[in-house]
Amino acid sequence: MNQHDNSQKLFTRAQKTIPGGVNSPVRAFKSMGGNPVFFKSGKGPFLYDVDGNEYIDYVSSWGPLILGYCHPRVVAAIQKQAEKASSFGAPTEMEVEMAELICQWFPSIEMVRMVNSGTEATMSAIRLARAYTKRNKIVKFAGCYHGHADSFLIQAGSGAMTLGIPNSPGVCQSVAADTLIARYNDFASIVKLFDAHAQDIAAIIVEPILGNAGVVLPKEGFLQQLRDITKKHGALLIFDEVITGFRVAKGGAQELYKIAPDLTTLGKIIGGGLPVGAYGGRRDIMQMIAPLGPVYQAGTLSGNPLAMSAGLETLRIIAEDKEFHKKLETKTARLCAGIQKNLDKFKIPAATVRVGSMGCLFFTSQPVTDYESACQADAGRYKEYFWHMLNLGIYLAPSQYEAFFLSAAHGDAEIDKTIAISAQALEKIAKK
Repeated sequence: MNQHDNSQKLFTRAQKTIPGGVNSPVRAFKSMGGNPVFFKSGKGPFLYDVDGNEYIDYVSSWGPLILGYCHPRVVAAIQKQAEKASSFGAPTEMEVEMAELICQWFPSIEMVRMVNSGTEATMSAIRLARAYTKRNKIVKFAGCYHGHADSFLIQAGSGAMTLGIPNSPGVCQSVAADTLIARYNDFASIVKLFDAHAQDIAAIIVEPILGNAGVVLPKEGFLQQLRDITKKHGALLIFDEVITGFRVAKGGAQELYKIAPDLTTLGKIIGGGLPVGAYGGRRDIMQMIAPLGPVYQAGTLSGNPLAMSAGLETLRIIAEDKEFHKKLETKTARLCAGIQKNLDKFKIPAATVRVGSMGCLFFTSQPVTDYESACQADAGRYKEYFWHMLNLGIYLAPSQYEAFFLSAAHGDAEIDKTIAISAQALEKIAKK
């Protein structure tokens, strides 16, 4: 069993100067009923904490480390750039190369603007959508998390779900009034909103694969219905692919489901583990952004050369192997099949959900199709499972409502070990 004495000491110390002892809420392990692990280093599929414990990691820094930790070529690219400069606040060739790659891999994106986080990307995208359509209201889905901008903190997923705070104090009622909530996978809820507000709706923003209430897949035809109704009423369709971009397929979920949104937000993998975000889409829409147009958005560190160097090298490595995503999906399918076999063996009502190299384990016997059904999963049982796995050297997301991620660095040995440890954890749970 792993010991966490040094982590406990650091957490006690951190709480004196950092709110809650962490710089992002889900890290606090609050819903897990314990204290967080403090990490020191990572290599390949492994993480090492401040107490010297080794873990097979399935958080992957919440998705961006698709090559695993400290890939030699990515490290070398960062080091090489750091010797030149860590920041210019001015244009670089790497920004152009990144933009060209994104536009090449995402045909719906004709122009793209770099920013520093997923929140910046989504916030900027809805500002642009409002300006382009000259409308104010945005439709989002319950359980979809699009960052912590005011417009999105209404029935948000991820950390807000974990902490039981679907709405945040500090969000003005006037802002909340312009955010309309629909039910994921329920097109009738969208129709009702358009029946009432068609002339006021600027855009629908959606995680095409809901990745912040666990992993919830779109029903067949659902995304096409969103595409059709936005076109019918002159609203824009925004795909938030901060998680799914480059992970579920080379061209993200829109490649997988063959849907072309008007705008797309990206992050995670294009920074290779460094802070990054981007938003892009149709040329006529993107040309409204300053300095070409009147929609203002700026950032001193946007297109930061360190993030661009790490992201570009990551994308180059992916591009070198035409079977990259297929291989990664095969690994993920093997892991999920092994865990599902364990669940069946011990007659535990639960199911694994996966797409590409991301997945989730829901402790429920009912299908999970939206935010409401995700909330019916047994979070208490997930908590038990999490601690069993952590203490046996497997690091999973400290929340029922987050995805797990595999990387190219995960091999058969790590997957086999994870399945075996999962069996031990599930057997203990079954005996309770």
